Amino acid sequence: MNSNDIVIPGDAGASLVIDLGAIAGNYQLLQQTCPGAEVGASVKANAYGLGLAEVATTLSTTGCHIFFVATPQEGRELRGILPTAEIVVLNGPEREATEIYATDNLCPTLNSLDQIDAWREGGGQSADAPSAYLHIDTGMNRLGLGPEEVSQLLSAPERLHDVSVTTILSHLACGDTPDHPMNAAQLASFTESRRRIEALTGPIRGSLANSPGAFLGRDYHLDIVRPGAALYGVTPNFNKPNPMAQTVEIYAKILQVRDVDTPMTVGYGAAHRVAKPTRIATVAAGYADGYPRAAANDADTNMQAHIGGHNVPLFGRVSMDLITLDVSALPADLAVPGQVVELLGPHISLDDLAMASGTIGYEVLARLGNRLHRTYKQDQA
Repeated sequence: MNSNDIVIPGDAGASLVIDLGAIAGNYQLLQQTCPGAEVGASVKANAYGLGLAEVATTLSTTGCHIFFVATPQEGRELRGILPTAEIVVLNGPEREATEIYATDNLCPTLNSLDQIDAWREGGGQSADAPSAYLHIDTGMNRLGLGPEEVSQLLSAPERLHDVSVTTILSHLACGDTPDHPMNAAQLASFTESRRRIEALTGPIRGSLANSPGAFLGRDYHLDIVRPGAALYGVTPNFNKPNPMAQTVEIYAKILQVRDVDTPMTVGYGAAHRVAKPTRIATVAAGYADGYPRAAANDADTNMQAHIGGHNVPLFGRVSMDLITLDVSALPADLAVPGQVVELLGPHISLDDLAMASGTIGYEVLARLGNRLHRTYKQDQA
């Protein structure tokens, strides 16, 4: 979208444009990349900050049937949006809260022997209980049954007696680094653990690949692929061009313009000292809107904004509500109050902003602020 087409309402300082068509296009690209596997979608954390209802509805319409969330609360909200979808809660059931899974038909992920016991004792054996996913750890050392717990489970098969487990999953630690030996090691560990568990359960689905894993080849796709960030435009591999379409744009308006000269400074900490006559534009967005404070630090920054065909550098620290830009090189008619500024969009990628801030695109998306005026567009990518 061209910044000239953006109208920021008078009661908002900045606007977030979310391209649902691009999200649908990214999902279709992942389907093409993973033939033979079912492509689900991670929509946890409010669909990575972009709006659960809008994103999940778009993905469902595009053909997605399996959705992954982190908590039962997220699952319950999603169930109200998608009555028939398969919804998987990744963090797993707690003993005092197993009933929500049956009430809202949510698939629990069993991450430990204790969660297996909690699910069985809490109703997982009943005929109307949702099916479960079994998480085995293959090297992340976060959630999941490690090798010793897998052995304990196999030696006590009654723990899964009458519990419907339909899928074994694990999670890649280094999928965004295709040559990392951890990927092959995790695949081998997953294959062996799956073989041992299927001796107990019979054939069930396997799921290993996240967004980066989708691009590691067919050996990693198995039965279900679980993309998250790639759906929303984050690159799956920093060493290659990003195949995903950008899905978010942020625009803000200039509030004030002033001329400063030595020995003046700009922003908190007096960290940015003016070396020559400089024109500074103050823009109505900041870290409360999700624009990373670290995008401009005490040192010189390479981070840019874009105004009317011109890149302009950030100058001074990002504050809660405001960003300051060096607009000295801009034509005078562009450096005026009310002028729309592209902070993220066609000229500035999500990964550019994340890299300049010392973080990843996942975090930038998840931190997008609620006071951004949101606009959804449906154009197909």
